[in-house]
Amino acid sequence: MNLADALTLKQLLHEQIDTLTEEIEHVAFISLQANESIPTIQSRSLQDIEMELEHIRLDLRQLDRLIQEANVQAVVETHDGPLPLVEAIELAIQLRVQARLYEKLSLRPKKDYVHGVAVIKHALYDPELYRLKARDIKKRAIRIESAIQAVRYQTDIEFDASRYM
Repeated sequence: MNLADALTLKQLLHEQIDTLTEEIEHVAFISLQANESIPTIQSRSLQDIEMELEHIRLDLRQLDRLIQEANVQAVVETHDGPLPLVEAIELAIQLRVQARLYEKLSLRPKKDYVHGVAVIKHALYDPELYRLKARDIKKRAIRIESAIQAVRYQTDIEFDASRYM
């Protein structure tokens, strides 16, 4: 399975764990009248759900380890040179944060009058320059994110997902 599908499966397994946890809370108790006896037949027992939950948790841990190994081994070509996938992901995140900061700076006026006081707040930078910087950094982040996606589809991991997909 490729890394992109593994990430989707990881999310699916988390959702199944949440569903099974809710099911445990549902089947763990039964409300009966004082004179009623506890039924001997249930659609699924608490133990059945616990066993399924434990199996999914084990698969999730193995899948997560394989994803992490692939994130370290797979390489993404970036403007800064080849980076392990995990570093490229972090770089893309950092570039997005930097672009948002520069966009905020670009929206501020060069000179701002503070209301109620005789103070003028001066920007010590050129807002237009930061608008252009934000645009360039955002483009760079998009290129890296596209390269990350391509690598995720090209990188295979050995995991049997037939039980889930």
